[in-house]
Amino acid sequence: MPQKPLSKAPSLSQQLGQWAEQQASLLLQQAGFEIVAQNYHSRYGEIDLIAQKQDELVFVEVKARQPTQHGAAVEVITAAKQLKMFKTALQFIQQQPEDEALYYRFDVICFDFHQQIAKNLQRDFSQLAYDQQWIENAFTIDADLINL
Repeated sequence: MPQKPLSKAPSLSQQLGQWAEQQASLLLQQAGFEIVAQNYHSRYGEIDLIAQKQDELVFVEVKARQPTQHGAAVEVITAAKQLKMFKTALQFIQQQPEDEALYYRFDVICFDFHQQIAKNLQRDFSQLAYDQQWIENAFTIDADLINL
């Protein structure tokens, strides 16, 4: 009988991403938000977290970065990524007609670590030094850029 291949352990970046999403989810919940969806996919892309608090629906991009020459976590959220998030959010809203009257915003929650993390260790990332930043209304979409 053929053996199933062993599942590969998650990479360091996958582990870091999962940890960051869990931390962002906790931050949102502590601020009174209910997590409506995690890792919501559409044909346009993915939104890490969707949270609601009263009449506000928040689409959240979560980023965690180790120190690099490429800048902080928030700097890697390009205009193309923002447009993908917008189109994905629009699809989510269209599938939830009861949410059409809500106020929508796009937030970014970033975790910038101060040192490189060893690739071969599974860690409790919260024990490492990092800066955390929650940017409410991190971006808006100009109607001229939208071509749906």
